[in-house]
Amino acid sequence: MEKELWSDRKRVLFFGLPLSFTTYRLTSNRFFINSGFLTQTQDEVRLYRITDVSLSRTLMQRIFGLSTIHCNSSDKTLGNFDIINVKDGENVKELLSQSVEQERIARRVYTRENMVDAIDDDDVDND
Repeated sequence: MEKELWSDRKRVLFFGLPLSFTTYRLTSNRFFINSGFLTQTQDEVRLYRITDVSLSRTLMQRIFGLSTIHCNSSDKTLGNFDIINVKDGENVKELLSQSVEQERIARRVYTRENMVDAIDDDDVDND
C-alpha cells in the first residue's frame, strides 16, 4: 500500500489562497495531478521516471510565499510538468527529490548522463 507523503492544491497567485480545482498528491511510488471542475483529469507519473527537479519563484510568488517546481520526466503521456503555486516549495522539492532517489535506487533505475571533460586553459601547451 502506498503511503501519502504530501498533498496540496494549486493556489491563486494573489494572497496564496487554494481556490483552484487542481490538486497535487505525492505518494511513496507515484505523483498525481488532478485537475478540472466539470471534466476532471488525473495524471500520474511513477517517481522513478522523474529525472530532474528544480524550483523557481517570481517576485509575486515570493511575496505570497509560493513556488513553482519544474519536473523533467521520461513519462510518455505527462512528459515534463510543473507543480504550480504551492506553499513551502523548498521543502516539497526536497521531499520529492528524496522520494525520487529512493524509488530509483529501490527499482535499480539509472540514467546515463553525458559528461564532457572540461579542458583547462592551464593544461594546454601553447607552443
